[in-house]
Amino acid sequence: MSKADLVFTHGPVHTGDPARTRATALAVTGERITAVGHDEVRELIGPGTEVVDLTGKLLIPGFQDAHIHAVYGGTELATCDLTGTVGVDDYLDRVRAYAGANPDQAWITGSGWSMESFEGGLPTRQLLDSVVPDRPVYLTNRDHHGAWANTRALELAGLTKDTPDPADGRIEREADGSPSGVLQEGATALVARLVPPTTAADRLSGLLRAQRLLHSLGITGWQDALLGVFNGQPDPSDAYLAAARAGTLTARVTGALWWERDRGAEQIPELVARRTELSHGRFRAGSVKIMQDGIAENFTAAMTSPYLDGCGCATGNSGLSFVDPAALREHVTALDALDFQVHFHALGDRAVREALDAVEAARAANGRRATRHHLAHLQVVHPQDVARFARIGAIANIQPLWAAHEPQMDELTIPFLGPERAAWQYPFGDLLRAGATLAAGSDWPVSSPDPLAGLHVAVNRMEPEATDRRVFLPEQRLDLVSALAAYTAGSAHVNGHDDAGSLRTGHLADLVVLDRDILTAPAEEIAEARVLRTYVGGQLVHAAD
Repeated sequence: MSKADLVFTHGPVHTGDPARTRATALAVTGERITAVGHDEVRELIGPGTEVVDLTGKLLIPGFQDAHIHAVYGGTELATCDLTGTVGVDDYLDRVRAYAGANPDQAWITGSGWSMESFEGGLPTRQLLDSVVPDRPVYLTNRDHHGAWANTRALELAGLTKDTPDPADGRIEREADGSPSGVLQEGATALVARLVPPTTAADRLSGLLRAQRLLHSLGITGWQDALLGVFNGQPDPSDAYLAAARAGTLTARVTGALWWERDRGAEQIPELVARRTELSHGRFRAGSVKIMQDGIAENFTAAMTSPYLDGCGCATGNSGLSFVDPAALREHVTALDALDFQVHFHALGDRAVREALDAVEAARAANGRRATRHHLAHLQVVHPQDVARFARIGAIANIQPLWAAHEPQMDELTIPFLGPERAAWQYPFGDLLRAGATLAAGSDWPVSSPDPLAGLHVAVNRMEPEATDRRVFLPEQRLDLVSALAAYTAGSAHVNGHDDAGSLRTGHLADLVVLDRDILTAPAEEIAEARVLRTYVGGQLVHAAD
Protein backbone atom coordinates (compact mmCIF):
# COMPACT_ATOMS: atom_id res chain seq x y z
CA MET A 1 0.00 0.00 0.00
CA SER A 2 1.47 3.37 -1.05
CA LYS A 3 1.92 5.87 1.75
CA ALA A 4 0.36 9.32 1.92
CA ASP A 5 2.19 12.60 1.69
CA LEU A 6 0.09 14.23 4.42
CA VAL A 7 -2.12 12.80 7.14
CA PHE A 8 -4.33 14.65 9.62
CA THR A 9 -5.15 12.73 12.78
CA HIS A 10 -7.13 13.12 16.00
CA GLY A 11 -9.84 15.24 14.35
CA PRO A 12 -12.65 16.40 14.29
CA VAL A 13 -12.97 16.51 10.50
CA HIS A 14 -16.10 18.08 9.03
CA THR A 15 -16.31 16.57 5.56
CA GLY A 16 -19.32 18.29 4.06
CA ASP A 17 -20.10 14.87 2.58
CA PRO A 18 -23.65 13.69 3.41
CA ALA A 19 -22.46 10.07 3.41
CA ARG A 20 -19.94 10.73 6.20
CA THR A 21 -20.29 14.14 7.78
CA ARG A 22 -17.70 13.62 10.55
CA ALA A 23 -14.39 11.83 10.64
CA THR A 24 -11.22 11.96 12.73
CA ALA A 25 -8.51 11.44 10.11
CA LEU A 26 -7.75 12.33 6.49
CA ALA A 27 -4.92 11.48 4.10
CA VAL A 28 -3.57 13.40 1.10
CA THR A 29 -1.37 12.14 -1.72
CA GLY A 30 -0.26 14.69 -4.30
CA GLU A 31 -3.07 17.21 -4.65
CA ARG A 32 -5.90 14.80 -3.86
CA ILE A 33 -7.57 13.33 -0.80
CA THR A 34 -6.84 9.61 -0.69
CA ALA A 35 -8.62 8.54 2.49
CA VAL A 36 -11.20 9.90 4.96
CA GLY A 37 -12.05 7.98 8.11
CA HIS A 38 -10.69 7.10 11.51
CA ASP A 39 -7.84 4.98 12.90
CA GLU A 40 -7.49 3.00 9.65
CA VAL A 41 -6.18 6.11 7.90
CA ARG A 42 -3.05 5.94 10.06
CA GLU A 43 -1.98 2.89 8.04
CA LEU A 44 -1.09 5.33 5.26
CA ILE A 45 1.59 7.01 7.39
CA GLY A 46 5.07 6.22 6.16
CA PRO A 47 8.58 7.56 6.83
CA GLY A 48 8.04 10.46 4.42
CA THR A 49 4.53 11.37 5.55
CA GLU A 50 3.89 14.70 7.22
CA VAL A 51 1.54 14.12 10.12
CA VAL A 52 -0.64 16.96 11.48
CA ASP A 53 -2.10 16.20 14.90
CA LEU A 54 -5.30 18.21 15.05
CA THR A 55 -5.66 17.69 18.82
CA GLY A 56 -9.29 18.68 18.70
CA LYS A 57 -8.91 21.49 16.17
CA LEU A 58 -11.36 21.38 13.25
CA LEU A 59 -10.42 20.39 9.69
CA ILE A 60 -12.90 21.61 7.07
CA PRO A 61 -13.03 22.08 3.28
CA GLY A 62 -11.36 25.24 2.03
CA PHE A 63 -13.61 28.27 1.80
CA GLN A 64 -14.40 29.68 -1.64
CA ASP A 65 -15.69 33.22 -2.24
CA ALA A 66 -18.30 33.39 -4.99
CA HIS A 67 -18.21 37.19 -5.38
CA ILE A 68 -15.09 39.22 -4.66
CA HIS A 69 -12.88 41.89 -6.23
CA ALA A 70 -9.49 40.64 -5.11
CA VAL A 71 -7.21 42.80 -7.25
CA TYR A 72 -9.14 45.96 -6.42
CA GLY A 73 -9.06 45.03 -2.74
CA GLY A 74 -5.34 44.31 -2.80
CA THR A 75 -4.43 47.54 -4.58
CA GLU A 76 -6.69 49.60 -2.31
CA LEU A 77 -4.74 48.35 0.69
CA ALA A 78 -1.89 50.51 -0.62
CA THR A 79 -4.02 53.69 -0.86
CA CYS A 80 -5.79 55.86 1.72
CA ASP A 81 -7.72 53.31 3.76
CA LEU A 82 -10.88 54.62 5.43
CA THR A 83 -12.21 51.26 6.60
CA GLY A 84 -12.60 50.32 10.24
CA THR A 85 -14.17 53.58 11.39
CA VAL A 86 -17.33 55.58 10.85
CA GLY A 87 -16.06 58.82 12.40
CA VAL A 88 -15.94 61.87 10.13
CA ASP A 89 -12.98 63.31 12.03
CA ASP A 90 -11.19 59.96 11.66
CA TYR A 91 -11.75 60.05 7.91
CA LEU A 92 -10.35 63.55 7.64
CA ASP A 93 -7.37 62.73 9.85
CA ARG A 94 -6.54 59.74 7.66
CA VAL A 95 -6.85 61.75 4.44
CA ARG A 96 -4.67 64.51 5.90
CA ALA A 97 -2.05 62.01 7.08
CA TYR A 98 -2.01 60.12 3.79
CA ALA A 99 -1.63 63.32 1.78
CA GLY A 100 1.19 64.44 4.08
CA ALA A 101 2.99 61.11 3.72
CA ASN A 102 2.66 61.20 -0.08
CA PRO A 103 3.56 64.77 -1.10
CA ASP A 104 4.47 63.79 -4.66
CA GLN A 105 1.17 62.04 -5.46
CA ALA A 106 -0.83 64.07 -7.98
CA TRP A 107 -4.12 62.59 -6.75
CA ILE A 108 -5.13 61.43 -3.29
CA THR A 109 -7.16 58.26 -3.74
CA GLY A 110 -8.61 55.67 -1.41
CA SER A 111 -11.75 53.92 -0.30
CA GLY A 112 -13.85 52.72 2.59
CA TRP A 113 -15.98 55.60 3.90
CA SER A 114 -19.44 54.66 5.06
CA MET A 115 -22.64 56.46 4.11
CA GLU A 116 -23.94 56.13 7.66
CA SER A 117 -21.31 58.64 8.81
CA PHE A 118 -23.01 61.55 7.09
CA GLU A 119 -26.46 63.10 7.21
CA GLY A 120 -28.48 61.56 4.40
CA GLY A 121 -25.43 59.47 3.49
CA LEU A 122 -23.83 62.46 1.73
CA PRO A 123 -20.45 63.99 2.66
CA THR A 124 -19.46 67.32 1.11
CA ARG A 125 -16.58 68.55 -1.01
CA GLN A 126 -15.91 71.26 1.59
CA LEU A 127 -14.98 68.65 4.20
CA LEU A 128 -12.23 67.33 1.96
CA ASP A 129 -11.18 70.86 0.97
CA SER A 130 -10.49 71.53 4.65
CA VAL A 131 -7.68 68.93 4.71
CA VAL A 132 -6.50 68.82 1.07
CA PRO A 133 -7.39 72.05 -0.77
CA ASP A 134 -4.65 72.03 -3.41
CA ARG A 135 -4.71 68.51 -4.88
CA PRO A 136 -7.63 66.47 -6.23
CA VAL A 137 -9.08 63.89 -3.85
CA TYR A 138 -11.24 60.96 -4.99
CA LEU A 139 -12.47 58.40 -2.44
CA THR A 140 -14.89 55.59 -3.22
CA ASN A 141 -17.30 54.57 -0.49
CA ARG A 142 -17.29 51.14 1.09
CA ASP A 143 -19.83 49.72 -1.36
CA HIS A 144 -18.01 51.23 -4.37
CA HIS A 145 -21.26 52.51 -5.86
CA GLY A 146 -20.45 56.10 -4.98
CA ALA A 147 -17.48 58.42 -4.57
CA TRP A 148 -16.54 61.53 -2.58
CA ALA A 149 -14.51 64.21 -4.33
CA ASN A 150 -13.11 67.56 -3.31
CA THR A 151 -13.57 70.80 -5.19
CA ARG A 152 -10.28 70.50 -7.07
CA ALA A 153 -11.24 67.07 -8.45
CA LEU A 154 -14.64 68.33 -9.57
CA GLU A 155 -13.04 71.35 -11.26
CA LEU A 156 -10.53 69.19 -13.13
CA ALA A 157 -13.40 67.04 -14.36
CA GLY A 158 -15.24 70.14 -15.56
CA LEU A 159 -18.32 69.43 -13.46
CA THR A 160 -20.63 72.41 -12.89
CA LYS A 161 -24.28 73.02 -12.11
CA ASP A 162 -24.93 72.71 -15.86
CA THR A 163 -23.43 69.22 -16.15
CA PRO A 164 -26.25 66.73 -16.77
CA ASP A 165 -26.51 63.46 -14.86
CA PRO A 166 -25.38 60.45 -16.88
CA ALA A 167 -28.05 57.89 -17.76
CA ASP A 168 -26.63 55.38 -15.28
CA GLY A 169 -25.85 57.63 -12.36
CA ARG A 170 -26.40 60.84 -10.44
CA ILE A 171 -24.40 63.91 -9.42
CA GLU A 172 -25.47 64.98 -5.94
CA ARG A 173 -25.96 68.74 -5.86
CA GLU A 174 -26.04 71.78 -3.61
CA ALA A 175 -29.05 74.12 -3.51
CA ASP A 176 -27.89 76.05 -6.60
CA GLY A 177 -27.25 72.87 -8.58
CA SER A 178 -23.48 72.83 -8.14
CA PRO A 179 -21.90 69.41 -7.53
CA SER A 180 -21.80 68.76 -3.78
CA GLY A 181 -18.92 66.30 -3.85
CA VAL A 182 -20.75 62.95 -4.08
CA LEU A 183 -21.11 61.00 -7.32
CA GLN A 184 -23.41 57.98 -7.56
CA GLU A 185 -23.04 54.92 -9.81
CA GLY A 186 -22.04 55.82 -13.38
CA ALA A 187 -21.42 59.45 -12.42
CA THR A 188 -18.28 58.32 -10.62
CA ALA A 189 -16.64 57.81 -14.01
CA LEU A 190 -16.80 61.56 -14.69
CA VAL A 191 -13.99 62.03 -12.18
CA ALA A 192 -12.51 58.52 -12.05
CA ARG A 193 -11.41 58.79 -15.69
CA LEU A 194 -8.88 61.45 -14.62
CA VAL A 195 -7.35 59.46 -11.77
CA PRO A 196 -3.91 58.14 -12.71
CA PRO A 197 -4.46 54.46 -13.48
CA THR A 198 -2.72 51.70 -11.61
CA THR A 199 0.13 50.07 -13.50
CA ALA A 200 0.38 46.41 -14.40
CA ALA A 201 2.96 46.06 -11.62
CA ASP A 202 0.56 47.71 -9.15
CA ARG A 203 -2.20 45.28 -10.10
CA LEU A 204 0.03 42.23 -9.81
CA SER A 205 1.30 43.38 -6.41
CA GLY A 206 -2.29 44.00 -5.38
CA LEU A 207 -3.32 40.50 -6.41
CA LEU A 208 -0.49 38.84 -4.50
CA ARG A 209 -1.19 41.04 -1.46
CA ALA A 210 -4.85 40.04 -1.64
CA GLN A 211 -4.01 36.36 -2.09
CA ARG A 212 -1.92 36.34 1.09
CA LEU A 213 -4.77 37.92 3.01
CA LEU A 214 -7.41 35.59 1.58
CA HIS A 215 -5.35 32.46 2.25
CA SER A 216 -4.88 33.66 5.84
CA LEU A 217 -8.69 33.64 6.12
CA GLY A 218 -8.96 30.09 4.79
CA ILE A 219 -10.00 31.03 1.25
CA THR A 220 -8.65 28.63 -1.35
CA GLY A 221 -10.51 29.91 -4.41
CA TRP A 222 -12.78 32.67 -5.57
CA GLN A 223 -14.73 34.26 -8.39
CA ASP A 224 -13.50 37.73 -9.27
CA ALA A 225 -16.74 39.51 -10.04
CA LEU A 226 -15.45 42.11 -12.50
CA LEU A 227 -12.77 41.64 -15.15
CA GLY A 228 -12.88 44.67 -17.40
CA VAL A 229 -12.73 48.45 -17.35
CA PHE A 230 -15.32 49.87 -14.96
CA ASN A 231 -15.88 53.51 -13.94
CA GLY A 232 -12.31 54.35 -14.87
CA GLN A 233 -10.81 51.38 -13.01
CA PRO A 234 -8.27 49.46 -15.15
CA ASP A 235 -8.94 45.85 -16.08
CA PRO A 236 -7.39 43.51 -13.46
CA SER A 237 -7.23 40.56 -15.87
CA ASP A 238 -3.54 41.07 -16.65
CA ALA A 239 -2.60 40.50 -13.01
CA TYR A 240 -4.32 37.11 -12.93
CA LEU A 241 -2.82 36.01 -16.22
CA ALA A 242 0.68 37.11 -15.17
CA ALA A 243 0.43 35.31 -11.83
CA ALA A 244 -0.99 32.17 -13.44
CA ARG A 245 1.82 32.05 -15.99
CA ALA A 246 4.46 32.69 -13.33
CA GLY A 247 3.06 30.01 -11.03
CA THR A 248 2.45 32.49 -8.22
CA LEU A 249 -1.33 32.15 -8.38
CA THR A 250 -1.89 29.55 -5.70
CA ALA A 251 -5.65 30.07 -5.43
CA ARG A 252 -8.22 28.68 -7.86
CA VAL A 253 -9.79 31.68 -9.60
CA THR A 254 -12.76 32.05 -11.92
CA GLY A 255 -13.07 35.41 -13.62
CA ALA A 256 -16.35 37.12 -14.54
CA LEU A 257 -15.89 39.18 -17.70
CA TRP A 258 -17.55 42.58 -17.51
CA TRP A 259 -20.62 43.13 -19.69
CA GLU A 260 -20.45 46.71 -20.92
CA ARG A 261 -23.97 47.91 -20.25
CA ASP A 262 -23.89 50.68 -22.86
CA ARG A 263 -23.24 48.05 -25.55
CA GLY A 264 -25.20 45.04 -26.75
CA ALA A 265 -24.73 41.65 -28.38
CA GLU A 266 -21.88 42.94 -30.55
CA GLN A 267 -19.53 42.43 -27.58
CA ILE A 268 -20.19 38.68 -27.33
CA PRO A 269 -17.48 37.64 -29.85
CA GLU A 270 -15.00 39.70 -27.82
CA LEU A 271 -16.03 37.84 -24.65
CA VAL A 272 -15.51 34.51 -26.43
CA ALA A 273 -12.01 35.58 -27.43
CA ARG A 274 -11.22 36.83 -23.92
CA ARG A 275 -12.40 33.55 -22.39
CA THR A 276 -9.79 31.71 -24.46
CA GLU A 277 -7.07 34.29 -23.84
CA LEU A 278 -7.62 34.43 -20.08
CA SER A 279 -7.55 30.74 -19.22
CA HIS A 280 -4.26 29.48 -17.87
CA GLY A 281 -3.37 27.15 -15.01
CA ARG A 282 -5.58 27.87 -12.00
CA PHE A 283 -7.19 30.87 -13.69
CA ARG A 284 -10.09 30.72 -16.10
CA ALA A 285 -12.64 33.27 -17.25
CA GLY A 286 -15.80 31.47 -18.23
CA SER A 287 -18.29 33.77 -16.49
CA VAL A 288 -19.86 37.05 -17.62
CA LYS A 289 -20.82 39.72 -15.07
CA ILE A 290 -23.99 41.71 -15.76
CA MET A 291 -24.76 44.49 -13.31
CA GLN A 292 -28.52 44.88 -13.56
CA ASP A 293 -29.03 47.57 -10.93
CA GLY A 294 -27.39 49.68 -8.23
CA ILE A 295 -27.86 49.74 -4.46
CA ALA A 296 -30.74 50.58 -2.14
CA GLU A 297 -28.93 53.23 -0.07
CA ASN A 298 -28.66 55.62 -3.03
CA PHE A 299 -32.03 54.55 -4.49
CA THR A 300 -30.57 52.98 -7.65
CA ALA A 301 -31.44 49.35 -6.83
CA ALA A 302 -34.29 48.37 -9.15
CA MET A 303 -37.55 47.87 -7.24
CA THR A 304 -41.00 46.71 -8.30
CA SER A 305 -42.53 49.72 -6.54
CA PRO A 306 -41.23 53.22 -5.75
CA TYR A 307 -38.94 54.15 -2.89
CA LEU A 308 -40.45 56.15 -0.07
CA ASP A 309 -39.32 59.61 0.95
CA GLY A 310 -38.41 60.78 4.44
CA CYS A 311 -42.12 61.22 5.26
CA GLY A 312 -43.02 57.70 4.19
CA CYS A 313 -44.74 58.76 0.94
CA ALA A 314 -44.10 57.10 -2.41
CA THR A 315 -41.64 58.89 -4.70
CA GLY A 316 -41.43 58.69 -8.46
CA ASN A 317 -38.23 56.66 -8.30
CA SER A 318 -38.12 52.86 -8.48
CA GLY A 319 -34.38 52.60 -9.21
CA LEU A 320 -32.43 51.76 -12.33
CA SER A 321 -32.36 48.72 -14.60
CA PHE A 322 -29.03 49.15 -16.33
CA VAL A 323 -29.83 46.63 -19.09
CA ASP A 324 -33.22 46.69 -20.79
CA PRO A 325 -35.08 43.60 -19.53
CA ALA A 326 -36.03 42.38 -23.02
CA ALA A 327 -32.45 42.78 -24.20
CA LEU A 328 -31.24 41.07 -21.04
CA ARG A 329 -33.25 37.96 -21.89
CA GLU A 330 -31.76 37.89 -25.37
CA HIS A 331 -28.20 38.43 -24.19
CA VAL A 332 -28.36 35.78 -21.46
CA THR A 333 -29.87 33.27 -23.88
CA ALA A 334 -27.02 33.90 -26.32
CA LEU A 335 -24.36 33.65 -23.61
CA ASP A 336 -25.90 30.48 -22.23
CA ALA A 337 -25.83 28.89 -25.69
CA LEU A 338 -22.08 29.58 -25.77
CA ASP A 339 -21.61 27.87 -22.39
CA PHE A 340 -20.95 31.09 -20.49
CA GLN A 341 -22.05 31.33 -16.91
CA VAL A 342 -23.84 34.63 -16.17
CA HIS A 343 -23.05 36.30 -12.85
CA PHE A 344 -25.74 38.89 -12.11
CA HIS A 345 -25.57 41.83 -9.74
CA ALA A 346 -29.24 41.85 -8.72
CA LEU A 347 -30.03 43.71 -5.53
CA GLY A 348 -33.58 45.07 -5.79
CA ASP A 349 -36.62 42.85 -6.28
CA ARG A 350 -37.21 44.11 -9.84
CA ALA A 351 -33.61 43.36 -10.80
CA VAL A 352 -33.89 39.91 -9.22
CA ARG A 353 -37.04 39.25 -11.22
CA GLU A 354 -35.47 40.52 -14.44
CA ALA A 355 -32.44 38.28 -13.93
CA LEU A 356 -34.62 35.25 -13.17
CA ASP A 357 -36.70 35.99 -16.26
CA ALA A 358 -33.50 36.02 -18.31
CA VAL A 359 -32.33 32.70 -16.90
CA GLU A 360 -35.76 31.19 -17.51
CA ALA A 361 -35.70 32.43 -21.12
CA ALA A 362 -32.29 30.83 -21.63
CA ARG A 363 -33.52 27.53 -20.21
CA ALA A 364 -36.58 27.60 -22.48
CA ALA A 365 -34.47 28.29 -25.57
CA ASN A 366 -31.42 26.14 -24.88
CA GLY A 367 -32.58 23.48 -22.46
CA ARG A 368 -30.80 22.77 -19.20
CA ARG A 369 -27.10 23.41 -19.58
CA ALA A 370 -24.33 23.22 -16.98
CA THR A 371 -23.87 26.98 -17.01
CA ARG A 372 -24.58 27.62 -13.30
CA HIS A 373 -26.00 31.12 -13.58
CA HIS A 374 -26.08 32.92 -10.26
CA LEU A 375 -27.59 36.05 -8.78
CA ALA A 376 -25.45 37.93 -6.30
CA HIS A 377 -26.55 40.19 -3.41
CA LEU A 378 -30.32 39.52 -3.35
CA GLN A 379 -31.09 42.26 -0.85
CA VAL A 380 -34.78 42.43 -1.70
CA VAL A 381 -36.47 39.36 -3.19
CA HIS A 382 -40.20 39.42 -3.85
CA PRO A 383 -41.83 36.41 -2.13
CA GLN A 384 -43.32 35.34 -5.47
CA ASP A 385 -39.80 34.86 -6.84
CA VAL A 386 -38.22 32.82 -4.03
CA ALA A 387 -39.34 29.43 -5.38
CA ARG A 388 -38.17 30.27 -8.90
CA PHE A 389 -34.49 29.82 -8.01
CA ALA A 390 -34.82 26.08 -7.53
CA ARG A 391 -37.35 25.66 -10.33
CA ILE A 392 -35.13 27.18 -13.03
CA GLY A 393 -31.77 26.25 -11.53
CA ALA A 394 -30.55 29.74 -10.65
CA ILE A 395 -28.05 29.81 -7.78
CA ALA A 396 -28.50 32.27 -4.90
CA ASN A 397 -25.14 33.95 -4.28
CA ILE A 398 -25.46 35.51 -0.81
CA GLN A 399 -23.32 38.09 1.00
CA PRO A 400 -24.28 37.32 4.62
CA LEU A 401 -22.43 40.17 6.31
CA TRP A 402 -25.04 42.63 5.09
CA ALA A 403 -27.98 40.85 6.74
CA ALA A 404 -27.84 42.61 10.11
CA HIS A 405 -29.06 45.68 11.92
CA GLU A 406 -26.50 48.47 11.54
CA PRO A 407 -26.88 52.19 10.82
CA GLN A 408 -26.73 51.91 7.04
CA MET A 409 -29.57 49.37 7.19
CA ASP A 410 -31.64 51.06 9.88
CA GLU A 411 -31.21 54.70 8.84
CA LEU A 412 -30.58 54.65 5.08
CA THR A 413 -32.50 51.60 3.88
CA ILE A 414 -35.47 50.40 5.95
CA PRO A 415 -37.24 53.80 6.16
CA PHE A 416 -37.15 54.16 2.37
CA LEU A 417 -38.28 50.61 1.63
CA GLY A 418 -41.23 50.54 4.00
CA PRO A 419 -42.10 47.72 6.43
CA GLU A 420 -43.45 45.17 3.95
CA ARG A 421 -40.55 45.37 1.52
CA ALA A 422 -37.98 45.67 4.31
CA ALA A 423 -39.14 42.24 5.51
CA TRP A 424 -38.14 40.73 2.15
CA GLN A 425 -34.45 41.45 2.67
CA TYR A 426 -31.78 38.77 2.42
CA PRO A 427 -34.23 35.82 2.60
CA PHE A 428 -31.56 33.14 3.08
CA GLY A 429 -33.78 30.84 5.11
CA ASP A 430 -36.66 31.04 2.65
CA LEU A 431 -34.35 30.34 -0.29
CA LEU A 432 -32.85 27.30 1.44
CA ARG A 433 -36.26 25.93 2.43
CA ALA A 434 -37.46 26.41 -1.17
CA GLY A 435 -34.63 24.21 -2.43
CA ALA A 436 -32.31 26.85 -3.88
CA THR A 437 -28.60 26.13 -4.10
CA LEU A 438 -26.74 28.68 -1.97
CA ALA A 439 -23.27 30.00 -2.65
CA ALA A 440 -21.61 32.69 -0.55
CA GLY A 441 -19.19 35.55 -0.99
CA SER A 442 -18.01 38.79 0.54
CA ASP A 443 -17.88 41.43 -2.22
CA TRP A 444 -14.56 42.52 -0.67
CA PRO A 445 -13.39 45.30 -0.56
CA VAL A 446 -17.02 46.40 -0.09
CA SER A 447 -17.07 44.39 3.16
CA SER A 448 -14.74 42.09 5.08
CA PRO A 449 -13.53 39.01 3.19
CA ASP A 450 -13.50 36.93 6.40
CA PRO A 451 -15.75 33.86 5.88
CA LEU A 452 -15.98 33.26 9.62
CA ALA A 453 -17.54 36.69 10.09
CA GLY A 454 -19.93 35.93 7.25
CA LEU A 455 -20.85 32.57 8.79
CA HIS A 456 -21.49 34.31 12.09
CA VAL A 457 -24.00 36.72 10.54
CA ALA A 458 -25.64 34.04 8.38
CA VAL A 459 -26.34 31.99 11.52
CA ASN A 460 -27.03 34.79 14.03
CA ARG A 461 -28.34 37.58 11.73
CA MET A 462 -26.30 39.93 13.91
CA GLU A 463 -22.83 41.44 13.49
CA PRO A 464 -20.12 39.76 15.60
CA GLU A 465 -19.50 42.80 17.80
CA ALA A 466 -22.90 44.41 17.50
CA THR A 467 -24.01 46.73 20.27
CA ASP A 468 -27.53 46.47 18.85
CA ARG A 469 -28.53 42.94 19.88
CA ARG A 470 -31.68 42.79 17.77
CA VAL A 471 -31.77 39.80 15.40
CA PHE A 472 -32.44 40.91 11.83
CA LEU A 473 -35.39 38.93 10.46
CA PRO A 474 -34.69 35.86 12.63
CA GLU A 475 -36.74 33.52 10.44
CA GLN A 476 -34.09 33.96 7.73
CA ARG A 477 -31.23 32.57 9.83
CA LEU A 478 -29.30 29.61 8.43
CA ASP A 479 -28.10 26.67 10.47
CA LEU A 480 -24.30 26.51 10.58
CA VAL A 481 -23.98 23.34 8.48
CA SER A 482 -25.99 24.93 5.65
CA ALA A 483 -24.11 28.21 5.90
CA LEU A 484 -20.78 26.37 5.85
CA ALA A 485 -21.92 24.40 2.80
CA ALA A 486 -22.66 27.67 0.99
CA TYR A 487 -19.13 28.95 1.68
CA THR A 488 -17.52 25.67 0.59
CA ALA A 489 -19.42 23.26 -1.69
CA GLY A 490 -21.90 25.88 -2.91
CA SER A 491 -19.26 28.39 -3.96
CA ALA A 492 -17.02 25.64 -5.35
CA HIS A 493 -19.97 24.56 -7.50
CA VAL A 494 -20.53 28.11 -8.77
CA ASN A 495 -16.83 28.43 -9.50
CA GLY A 496 -16.79 25.20 -11.51
CA HIS A 497 -14.86 23.05 -9.04
CA ASP A 498 -17.07 20.06 -8.38
CA ASP A 499 -14.07 18.16 -7.01
CA ALA A 500 -13.60 20.72 -4.21
CA GLY A 501 -15.77 22.04 -1.41
CA SER A 502 -16.16 18.76 0.45
CA LEU A 503 -13.68 16.27 1.90
CA ARG A 504 -14.08 12.94 0.16
CA THR A 505 -11.72 10.51 -1.50
CA GLY A 506 -10.58 11.74 -4.90
CA HIS A 507 -11.40 15.39 -4.24
CA LEU A 508 -8.87 18.20 -4.28
CA ALA A 509 -7.07 18.64 -0.97
CA ASP A 510 -8.19 22.24 -0.43
CA LEU A 511 -8.29 22.30 3.36
CA VAL A 512 -8.51 24.62 6.34
CA VAL A 513 -7.60 24.00 9.97
CA LEU A 514 -9.52 26.14 12.48
CA ASP A 515 -8.41 26.67 16.05
CA ARG A 516 -11.69 25.25 17.44
CA ASP A 517 -14.69 23.17 16.49
CA ILE A 518 -17.24 25.83 15.54
CA LEU A 519 -19.88 23.13 14.98
CA THR A 520 -20.01 22.29 18.68
CA ALA A 521 -19.28 25.76 20.09
CA PRO A 522 -22.04 28.29 20.85
CA ALA A 523 -23.30 30.06 17.72
CA GLU A 524 -22.48 33.47 19.16
CA GLU A 525 -18.79 32.50 19.21
CA ILE A 526 -18.40 31.57 15.52
CA ALA A 527 -16.55 34.76 14.60
CA GLU A 528 -14.02 34.21 17.38
CA ALA A 529 -12.51 31.23 15.54
CA ARG A 530 -9.24 31.69 13.68
CA VAL A 531 -7.59 29.97 10.73
CA LEU A 532 -4.40 28.12 11.65
CA ARG A 533 -3.54 26.50 8.31
CA THR A 534 -4.71 26.69 4.70
CA TYR A 535 -3.86 24.14 2.02
CA VAL A 536 -4.52 24.29 -1.73
CA GLY A 537 -4.03 21.01 -3.55
CA GLY A 538 -2.27 19.59 -0.51
CA GLN A 539 0.27 22.43 -0.43
CA LEU A 540 0.47 24.67 2.64
CA VAL A 541 -0.23 28.25 1.56
CA HIS A 542 -0.80 29.79 5.00
CA ALA A 543 0.34 28.96 8.51
CA ALA A 544 -0.57 31.22 11.39
CA ASP A 545 2.17 32.42 13.69
